[in-house]
Amino acid sequence: QVQLVESGGGLVQAGGSLRLSCVTSGRTFSSDAMGWFRQAPGKEQEFVAAISWSGGRETYSEFVKGRFTISRDNAKNTVYLQMNSLKPEDTAVYYCAAQGGRGWPSRRSQEYDYWGQGTRVTVSS
Repeated sequence: QVQLVESGGGLVQAGGSLRLSCVTSGRTFSSDAMGWFRQAPGKEQEFVAAISWSGGRETYSEFVKGRFTISRDNAKNTVYLQMNSLKPEDTAVYYCAAQGGRGWPSRRSQEYDYWGQGTRVTVSS
């Protein structure tokens, strides 16, 4: 059974930091590009960041570039999202996703085959 399990969300003040983790199991994710998406209350899901299978290429949403960093440890089957300088508008449920068998990172949610259940991030002003 394929599973992606996110953790690390919580409540933080504006300007603070959080690190999200996504542990994968049930298939070999080391060949998959991985991404993070988020959905704020009352809004559509949006792309946050993605990373290639090797970690050699990263891409970010314009809203988080310079503040968030995506990384991965294939030996641990884990993807991370380091979030710094958090703003109230970053409040959302954050989802980890995997592109099954495709190593080049995409910004399109339709390109992702496996999804986690999400972890909630709340940034207070």
